[in-house]
Amino acid sequence: MIDGIPESDFDVQRQGQVEIIGWLYQYYNEEPHNAVVNINGGTVKTNDIPAATQLFTTDWVVRYMVDNSLGKYYLERNAHSELGTHLEFLLPDSLEMVSDDLDVTQIKVIDNAMGSGHILVYAFDVLVKMYAEQGYSSREASSLILENNLFGLEIDKRAYQLAYFALMMKAREYNRRALTSNISPKVYVFEDTSNISDNYFESLPVSESNIQDLKYIVSLFHDSRTLGSIIQIDKPVKTGNLRTVLTNIPQDTSLDLNNTREITYQLLRLLDIVETMQNKYEAVITNPPYLNKMNKVLKEYLKTHYKDYSSDLFSVFIWHNISMTVTNGYAAYMTPFVWMFIKSYENLRKSILNTKLISSLIQMEYSAFEEATVPINTFVLKNSSTSENGVYIKLSDFKGGMDVQKVKTLEAIENPDVDYLYRTNQTNFSRLPGMPISYWISEKIISAFQNPLISEFGIVKSGIMVNSSFSRMWYELNVGKIQFNAEKIDDMDGYKWFPVNSGGGYRKWYGFNETVLNLEDGGRDIINDGRNYRLRDKKWYFKPGITWGRITSSDLSFRLSRQGNLFGDAGPMMFINRHIHFILGFSNSKVMKAMSEILNPTLNFQVEDMRNIPLILRHVDLIEKLVRTNVENSKVYWDAFERSWDFQVHPLIQHIDEHNRNWNGFLKQNHCNVPILSQIIFLEEYYG
Repeated sequence: MIDGIPESDFDVQRQGQVEIIGWLYQYYNEEPHNAVVNINGGTVKTNDIPAATQLFTTDWVVRYMVDNSLGKYYLERNAHSELGTHLEFLLPDSLEMVSDDLDVTQIKVIDNAMGSGHILVYAFDVLVKMYAEQGYSSREASSLILENNLFGLEIDKRAYQLAYFALMMKAREYNRRALTSNISPKVYVFEDTSNISDNYFESLPVSESNIQDLKYIVSLFHDSRTLGSIIQIDKPVKTGNLRTVLTNIPQDTSLDLNNTREITYQLLRLLDIVETMQNKYEAVITNPPYLNKMNKVLKEYLKTHYKDYSSDLFSVFIWHNISMTVTNGYAAYMTPFVWMFIKSYENLRKSILNTKLISSLIQMEYSAFEEATVPINTFVLKNSSTSENGVYIKLSDFKGGMDVQKVKTLEAIENPDVDYLYRTNQTNFSRLPGMPISYWISEKIISAFQNPLISEFGIVKSGIMVNSSFSRMWYELNVGKIQFNAEKIDDMDGYKWFPVNSGGGYRKWYGFNETVLNLEDGGRDIINDGRNYRLRDKKWYFKPGITWGRITSSDLSFRLSRQGNLFGDAGPMMFINRHIHFILGFSNSKVMKAMSEILNPTLNFQVEDMRNIPLILRHVDLIEKLVRTNVENSKVYWDAFERSWDFQVHPLIQHIDEHNRNWNGFLKQNHCNVPILSQIIFLEEYYG
């Protein structure tokens, strides 16, 4: 800390103090984080959830989220405010002015996955400026903000302690008496209630209705260190009344076999959390946890309470948090951007597009977030169904990490005419299959999706999924056990191994026929192994079609799949009933690349995405002729090397053989020394 970190990082005038707390905490978490997220299979246990999900939010993203939620909400209700000049990351957008006499003490802001408190601390600074505009001193503002404006929730006790400390230090910056003022930040850590039994309630001198309310709270928070902020409180709890009841319980410390005193204090802390969760907020701002390796408790809870949004924990938070805002309030997030495109999050997109407004969004370059291998975006939703245009910034082309993303965002704010800033009405997304948030496309491209989709020309299916231990390269095996040319199920008898399309790298037209799969006796070994598998309906086995690599680190590439091949999970198939060569040509075109990026610009181009590609049939005969030539040439090239099971002879050797045969005849006729002369001619040709 002394030698390796610049002193400016601790400078509270530059937000360094909080920044350094957050980064130090992330460094502390790095080893356990990596150990948890890199587990193969399995689920994340309750005690490991903090390590798996704690990621510090980059400073400029925090400022974007707060400026465009809390800041924008205030500006819309204060026509003469100068606050906007202090909000560096407020995106260029017209404000929807509201004739509302806003009292700053009534603004509530929450981060319900607050980590070490970075978001709340910056919100504190913004609120101080609001209070100043309304005539308060910095000292008054400091106390009022802790008392009225800021709230936080967290499942990780250490992170909660850091957030508490950071907010107190921030209050101390504006008020030297803050540490002795008897005002505490309204930030809380979840506690499980599995330690509270019915014995506690038997001796309580309170009414039966109060006991039932307290038991309801205990049941809600039984697994709260696992569920945290997404716990749903289905019926209103009168926290004020229960707080009075618990405070008035006599505390006999001489003989407390049931830990009555300790449990009472625990319940009082829980009432603070219940009250916080029942509030509505003008701004809900968070970097939610990203988690899909859920344990049984979490998975079942999401299935019951958030079924349409349960693909990942972050998508649950997206919907839960916008539901916590007041009408016309804002919820801001930093999340993986997969929710914008892939099938798993279609219900979430539909709910947002039909009932909320995407106020603004910044989509970052795929690998911009160095702290985790996830493609990131940051965005703000408005709890309103108005038809305003949203502001979008597309940073996909700007590589170099978060510093470059910050610079390009500021450039777009300074000059809104840059070609990577878009203003789009979200009703356009509903006109696309699957409702992807493809904000950069033109009306002409949207209209192209009114043409027939590829799904109308055949069946698109994902393939066999098995553990990798059941696949081999064909040249590792006794070829007598491989059936290369099956046409029907009966052709499998007597064989163990069968060719399978399994993705591969970038290659168009034909090839990557190397992998074989153990399907002896109908996949007996796979079934007996019992690990996660999917063998698919056998009626699709061995049929010809078009395949591609589902996982793409570079451009998509499509290949003709020969009769006799199976198809795997990483190598889906299109079984086309007409114009197969035209569709193959289209699939390998630049138009297809543009369409695929509209539907899903992630590294996984899914079956559903392929089904939704529009197709316009033009110049069919010419294109099919050219594609057949491409396929033939690609097959010749593939078969020219030993990795192909149709390999005969290396092209160089073949060339030498042809050369020798031609010259042998000539030289024999002229009584020459054939071997020596032919070698000399070969050397001159190839080596000069």
